[in-house]
Amino acid sequence: LSSTLIVGPSWVGDMIMAQTLFKRLKSQKPDQRIDVLAPKASLPMVSRMAEVSEMFEFDVGHGELGLAYRRLVARKLSKRGYERAIVLPNSLKSALVPFFAGIPTRTGFRGEYRYGLINDMHLLDKRRMPRMIDRFAALSSVDSFENKPPVVSEYPKLKIDFGQQECLLDQFNLRTKRPVVGICPGAEFGEAKRWPERHYAVLASELVKKGADVWIFGGNADKPSGQVIVDFAPAAARNHITDLTGKTSLIDVVDIMGRCACVISNDSGLMHVSAAIGCHTVVLYGSTSADFTPPLTEQVDIVNLSLDCSPCFKRTCPLGHMDCLNNLSPAQVLARVTPVIEVS
Repeated sequence: LSSTLIVGPSWVGDMIMAQTLFKRLKSQKPDQRIDVLAPKASLPMVSRMAEVSEMFEFDVGHGELGLAYRRLVARKLSKRGYERAIVLPNSLKSALVPFFAGIPTRTGFRGEYRYGLINDMHLLDKRRMPRMIDRFAALSSVDSFENKPPVVSEYPKLKIDFGQQECLLDQFNLRTKRPVVGICPGAEFGEAKRWPERHYAVLASELVKKGADVWIFGGNADKPSGQVIVDFAPAAARNHITDLTGKTSLIDVVDIMGRCACVISNDSGLMHVSAAIGCHTVVLYGSTSADFTPPLTEQVDIVNLSLDCSPCFKRTCPLGHMDCLNNLSPAQVLARVTPVIEVS
């Protein structure tokens, strides 16, 4: 039985997009075993991917070499007899464990001086492979593609635990008699990807007027944003706005979000979660672009202003005004969401 080790990315969204690679590997060899080694931040997503057999947490801080720890992990993995490792991050450090583990074929893109560590080297042509999923899919084959990268035919799909979903709805006293719209105001990359909280608050209030309940999703870092949105909303709307930021695990969000008719999000990991569980996803783009990391679903609306200065791919606005998001009005977003909740 063939087996492959995937060294996964650190970001939640990137891990979800990596499922396109797992699906492609399974289509090539349905009986092969796929295991994933990844940091704690992104690893939970793997537990909801049907293609993965086992997952292993890799506990080394960002930028930390941790050579002794990497050797220890490699010794444990060497006993599992992997035929191949596919290293998704482009750093030298990410290629060390498969090398130390003696995995015969080690696939990855040419990164920072990792010749020898990677012995099945692919060249990254950003023009031919503009999207991250195209790049991941290209690594499914040994040797680089000389002509066209493979066509991605299957999008990510995360499993929902419906029994756990019901428990969570009871735990947080979440009502589902009205259409539910999720909003995700966070984005770890930086403020240039975050639509202003005041806009989210206006939008939430308008959605309540139209008969929807609004659930706010996010981690501990997003709690201030959630609180601002609730505080900005009129008192009459607050009974139908539930702030879940900092109260749920990432896996909880997968299950709870599965009850949403629509999810409105910045370009973030939770945007990819929404797409992968089948929600209609409305994405607000500012400093980034849907050309590189689009939501992988047919049920999607992309909202941006297409200014001359965007996408700049900066964490903070280099011009200091953030017009790409500040000037994107709640009314423009509401127009995309209204048809969805009217039929739900």
